[in-house]
Amino acid sequence: GALERMSILALGIMPYISASIIVQLMSTVIPSLEALKKEGEQGKRKINQYTRQGTLLLAVVQAVGMCAGLIGQGITLSSGLAFYIPAVTSLVAGTMFLMWLGEQITERGIGNGISMIIFAGIVAGLPKLIMQSVSSVDNGQTSLIGLVIFGLLSLGVLAAIVFIEKAQCRIPVNYAQKQQGRRIFTAQQTHLPLKINMAGVIPAIFASSLLLFPASLGQWVGSADPNAGLIKRSLQDLALVLSPGQPLYLVLFGALIIFFCYFYTA
Repeated sequence: GALERMSILALGIMPYISASIIVQLMSTVIPSLEALKKEGEQGKRKINQYTRQGTLLLAVVQAVGMCAGLIGQGITLSSGLAFYIPAVTSLVAGTMFLMWLGEQITERGIGNGISMIIFAGIVAGLPKLIMQSVSSVDNGQTSLIGLVIFGLLSLGVLAAIVFIEKAQCRIPVNYAQKQQGRRIFTAQQTHLPLKINMAGVIPAIFASSLLLFPASLGQWVGSADPNAGLIKRSLQDLALVLSPGQPLYLVLFGALIIFFCYFYTA
């Protein structure tokens, strides 16, 4: 089913997210990058350029890995450069287009480009998910009460997320009475609003992209094979342990979210 829907956008925006993680983490340990962050708009443009270059490099590596995985499954007509060159070029072009689209969304003030693209991908799958849920109720696989409870819980979680995202910590600020020339300004009291969740959704996106990488490696080396090499079996076992829903995945996911929240807020 997944191969039937495969397109030039198969790599998605993940290479760009991974490159952003690498550049931003390196900016805390490399003095030259740290200095660029303090140079204002000019330094920001240079860092964005490094991020684009890293995106291109990671997209090429991931595209080659994806093509190798397809060849390993025996579903391609060719296994040489005649397949690699057009396939890798198409996949990389798709990722670079998404990167450009995300930057345009951000620059034009519509919202965070990365978040908007990921949100669009999630929303695009909702109609199919709703139809599957209705079909499972009709077939008796799921009870109607259970589906209603799940829907109410989902709405409750969504409301809690919106509440936390919009929550503010208001710090009181007092202005003393002062005089300028003949004008006297009375004392005023206001507040400084600080968001509770300053990092937004970026920590969750970064954490999921890091944990997705081992699963991608496991897919590239193909399905489990007793005769496979030690490295291949290790990658496949690692991908299985770090698959969504596993205990280790949940622990690492939470720890990475906390780390990136602290990293962005600090």
